[in-house]
Amino acid sequence: MPKVKTEKKSRIHNEVQKQGIVFNKDFGQHILKNPLIITAMLEKSALRPTDIVLEIGPGTGNMTVRILERAKKVIACEIDTRLAAELQKRVQATSMQPKLQVLIGDFLKAELPFFDLCIANVPYQISSPLIFKLLLHRPIFRCAVLMFQREFAQRLVAKPGDKLYCRLSINTQLLARVDMLMKVGKNNFRPPPKVESSVVRLEPKNPPPPVNFTEWDGLTRIAFLRKNKTLAATFKINSVIEMLEKNYKLHRSLRNEKIEDDLNMQAKVIDILERLEMATSRARTMDIDDFMRLLLAFNSEGIHFN
Repeated sequence: MPKVKTEKKSRIHNEVQKQGIVFNKDFGQHILKNPLIITAMLEKSALRPTDIVLEIGPGTGNMTVRILERAKKVIACEIDTRLAAELQKRVQATSMQPKLQVLIGDFLKAELPFFDLCIANVPYQISSPLIFKLLLHRPIFRCAVLMFQREFAQRLVAKPGDKLYCRLSINTQLLARVDMLMKVGKNNFRPPPKVESSVVRLEPKNPPPPVNFTEWDGLTRIAFLRKNKTLAATFKINSVIEMLEKNYKLHRSLRNEKIEDDLNMQAKVIDILERLEMATSRARTMDIDDFMRLLLAFNSEGIHFN
């Protein structure tokens, strides 16, 4: 007789299986199921028994429980009320229950309390705003160990001249030291995502760099509009010149300073670029120091970014 193939059972958490919960792809719900990956992420975070840990998107709590075993407290931010309830059930009547605080709602809109570390399998669709919400959070936390879509992670660590080097790269590296830790295959998740993943470690710079991040972000947004073009070509775009002129006039008026009758913003901008010998520079090859010099030169001439 032919062998009858037994149906493989997925390692779904028992309580979730009983509830018949279907994971919501709109929330990027891909639950990390491999305990070895979870262990590696916790080890890379250098978690201490006195630490308060922020976890974003805890899902069914596979990682949360492991963190609770080692940390003083876990603040778990979950947008899905069904999964938040299951997570609370999972630790109910255990020694871990008083150590768990669940924040229900959108992480990007949440008011974050103090935390030492952030460890998370990040919902991929909010990766970029999530990073900057974390890195601009005060007081500064010690480090974050985060799972991202692999190409996104590669952009975070890209260096000037790399194919994937972009505004995300330089903005993140301004605020933090970024290290790629490990690759994670799609079969380590339930349900498997369509893309491969990687784990990244972010260590915020403390003290933070002496730069207005809103201004910095405005400058890099313009420079990376066409990262392969020269700065002179990029800054000659009409919409860019109009925006800079509007900001310049507003800044002067707020300081009760006279605006030149013969103001020519394009000529002013190109003159600054030429003085810095950056007119032919391209954003894709410029590092943090280059952008620092550029922003300082613009600001000293009353040109600001938003």
